[in-house]
Amino acid sequence: MAEPDLQDIHDFLVEIAMQAGEMTTSAHPSTSTTDTKKNSSDLVTETDQAVESMVSSALRSRFPSYSFLGEETYHPGLHLTAAPTFVCDPIDGTTNFVHGHPYISISLAFVHNLRPLVGVVFNPFTEQIYHAIKGRGAYLTSTSLSKDDPSRMRQLPLRSPPEPLRGLDEALVAVEWGNERSGNNWDVKVGTFAALAGAKEEGGAMVHSLRSLGSAALNLCGVAAGGLDAYWEGGCWAWDVAAGWVILEEAGGMIVGGNRGEWEPTVDGRRYLAVRGTASGEEEQKKFVEEFWGCVKGTLEYEV
Repeated sequence: MAEPDLQDIHDFLVEIAMQAGEMTTSAHPSTSTTDTKKNSSDLVTETDQAVESMVSSALRSRFPSYSFLGEETYHPGLHLTAAPTFVCDPIDGTTNFVHGHPYISISLAFVHNLRPLVGVVFNPFTEQIYHAIKGRGAYLTSTSLSKDDPSRMRQLPLRSPPEPLRGLDEALVAVEWGNERSGNNWDVKVGTFAALAGAKEEGGAMVHSLRSLGSAALNLCGVAAGGLDAYWEGGCWAWDVAAGWVILEEAGGMIVGGNRGEWEPTVDGRRYLAVRGTASGEEEQKKFVEEFWGCVKGTLEYEV
């Protein structure tokens, strides 16, 4: 098999993300016409399914020798392999989507040897697309602007050079509640949220604030852009993070595991801590990670 043409893959993923965006913005979902999967907080719509069908058909037609992994066609026992694979979340942020809250994205990635190499994350409501190719930088393109507008495409992070990571007490951190609302992982999350936000005199980190925004892919892009300092997550899947992963790394960010000591996370490991880039580099990021892990109250445990 020939080496993948990453530029060609990138350009095609951007093209079909735009098509998926048109399908999404023309839909009219509601809480009364939405199905559930695991429980009442784990939602799926006809649009999720239609978008994934369009994306998978387009990719199989253009790249018939590559594998495909998508949220809506996943079944237990199906795993990401070392084979060249497209990874798709047709609507990351379905709960936001059905409530009419415009923080959603189409997340498309190309993964080879279990490493994300191309990532495209498109919010069709804000008309912003985050995109990256491994080794070639990460960018934010505002598709509503004309092609001759110099601010149409900007390299990430948006602030250059990025500010230092001074510690949790000056950090804006994204977290998500997820759809598990009892048990160990719920307890770990609630305890960690309290430790991050709590007052220092009571043992907390006193972060500037926590943000629960509802789209893992966009959260990773927010860290890549520099507006968020970190994003801690447990319970996501490869399709939630693969595209944002390469975008974050190409913007100088770091991704590690959500539990203490997990310095070498896997794309499908389901526990993540993303930290933005800093002008001082890896040592400053590692120091921030260690401080963050000190606030994790327990061990996140998810089946892969």
